[in-house]
Amino acid sequence: MGSILNYTIQHLYIVFIACIFSAVIGVMLGVIAYWVKYVDTIILSIADVVQTIPSLALLAMLMLIFGLGNTTLIAGLILYSLLPIIRNTYTGMQSISPYIKEAAIGMGMSKWQRLFRVELPLAFPMIFSGIKIAMVTAIGISVIGVLIGAGGLGYPIYRGIQSNNFKLILSGAIPVVILALLFDFVMTRIEIKMYKGHK
Repeated sequence: MGSILNYTIQHLYIVFIACIFSAVIGVMLGVIAYWVKYVDTIILSIADVVQTIPSLALLAMLMLIFGLGNTTLIAGLILYSLLPIIRNTYTGMQSISPYIKEAAIGMGMSKWQRLFRVELPLAFPMIFSGIKIAMVTAIGISVIGVLIGAGGLGYPIYRGIQSNNFKLILSGAIPVVILALLFDFVMTRIEIKMYKGHK
């Protein structure tokens, strides 16, 4: 039990670090896509292409740069998590009423003031939705990190497959499923409250 708890903590650590970086980078790229004309297509297209690369192939390529271990897995998760965050940030800011934007300009707000005081707060429920998708997806993808020497719940699953030990496989698979369902449920409840608060 102690080992599974350690693997679970490792798993969550990897996912949280990756999601923090992907949230910061994703929101920044989403804002750039929103601000700079024609750049939106380029940013979204690149993020979309990354999403289509098979996860194991992406990790193998990153392994050439970062070597074996958690760093490679975290880098892969960051890249995989960018698309929903970028897209939701961009869409959320695009969907803000032009009247609200004009009112902010009429109040003398600068571009940065409008971003932090008006646009990002109003778009945040949709941004949070993108972060939720990224986090739940990362919890599942992290399992294959064992193949490139990373920690987490993929290790007992892999060991169980190698030794044909179904109990060991379940000891890693069940916590992954529970974590994914738990985070999806909690973050969905928060997301619903956010949308209600903006109505």
